[in-house]
Amino acid sequence: QGLERFPSQFYTVAPAAGDGGDDDGGKQQQQAHALLLRSHKLQPDEIDVPVRAIARCGAGTNNIPVAKCTELGIPVFNTPGANANAVKELILCGLLLGSRRIVDGINHMTSLGRQGLARERVEKDKALFGGREVRGKVLAVIGLGHIGASTARDATHLGMTVQGYDPGLSVQSALRLPREITLADSIASAVTNADYVSINIPYIKGTVEEGGTHGIIGRDVLAHMKQDAVLLNFARGELVDSEALKDVLDQGAKYVSDFPDDVVWNHENAVLLPHLGASTAEAEDEAAAMAAETIRDYLEHGTIRNSVNFPTTELPERHERIIRITVVNKNIPGMLSKITECLGRAGLNIAQQLNQSRGDVAYNVIDLDPSAHDDDSKHVRLTDLQKEMTMLEGVLSTRILFGSPGIGYSRNIDGKYYA
Repeated sequence: QGLERFPSQFYTVAPAAGDGGDDDGGKQQQQAHALLLRSHKLQPDEIDVPVRAIARCGAGTNNIPVAKCTELGIPVFNTPGANANAVKELILCGLLLGSRRIVDGINHMTSLGRQGLARERVEKDKALFGGREVRGKVLAVIGLGHIGASTARDATHLGMTVQGYDPGLSVQSALRLPREITLADSIASAVTNADYVSINIPYIKGTVEEGGTHGIIGRDVLAHMKQDAVLLNFARGELVDSEALKDVLDQGAKYVSDFPDDVVWNHENAVLLPHLGASTAEAEDEAAAMAAETIRDYLEHGTIRNSVNFPTTELPERHERIIRITVVNKNIPGMLSKITECLGRAGLNIAQQLNQSRGDVAYNVIDLDPSAHDDDSKHVRLTDLQKEMTMLEGVLSTRILFGSPGIGYSRNIDGKYYA
């Protein structure tokens, strides 16, 4: 359904090479102005010169060479929150799986069914699978983004006491939290008296000491958990130290996750599912639709939202006579003045402009009003102006947003001009 967001009169949508469709898939991919993908691991050599943008239908972008895209001046978008409800519902399911020995009960009844004893033993054997209720219990939510905040809200409706931790809590995320939540100052303090712990943080390569999140739920954190606590991990498997996890499972803790684990895969206190978090028709449709709208906003208006490597940038709607130019350049001093001087030499009036930067890249959106041209006797060819701007040292690419979306794109590749 997401692909339906692209109007057929303006866009041609085609599957990638080897992904079904006709034999022209590879050729069309080479000519693509934008790439949308889910789980395909994108290789740098698949990003051809015409590509303006890449969107991942999901939150993670580990299957996209983001650093290379930044170097090329290509924004990479994701769809945060599109699968939040689907993952949240699975986390709530995990609460019950970790509380009521449901999986053991299913396996037991299957075995009895094979023996023809299910009806005879259905009441007698229920005592083998006793559990506890979640009402009145304490849930620690580690990471309070879309999924974490949604989990916290619904947990309070189940009668749970919720405490959370998120060092990067944004104003938007804070507004989504239930009023009853208590915020902790560290992961260790958040899990100390919790009966359940839900991990909802992104995976970043590198140890905690290196600024990453690999193994962030290690011995020091697990040692603060209750002996019979249930750890819910529907974020990433690598966030948890498997050897340390096995030790606490041996002591009575439980682990529920939709990621594989080579150490505890057959532990009696572990319930490991396929990676089902976002595997609902609704979540896939929502992610595809969000990715499609993001790509359209960028191609048609130069708007950047939900990018993992470019700054958020949005200008108000422009009048139909306004010509919008976008410039992607290296984030180095003096670039903005070079760009505006180029426009000044052409005698063009800037109606509005916005300059934003993020890391090594800067993004400029400039609206030109041709009706306010300084010198009516001087005819300006936009193609010549674009080439001059594109070939400025430090500029990676430019676009002229006027008329059909996607046209008017040029790049500076090692000092050579491509349009």
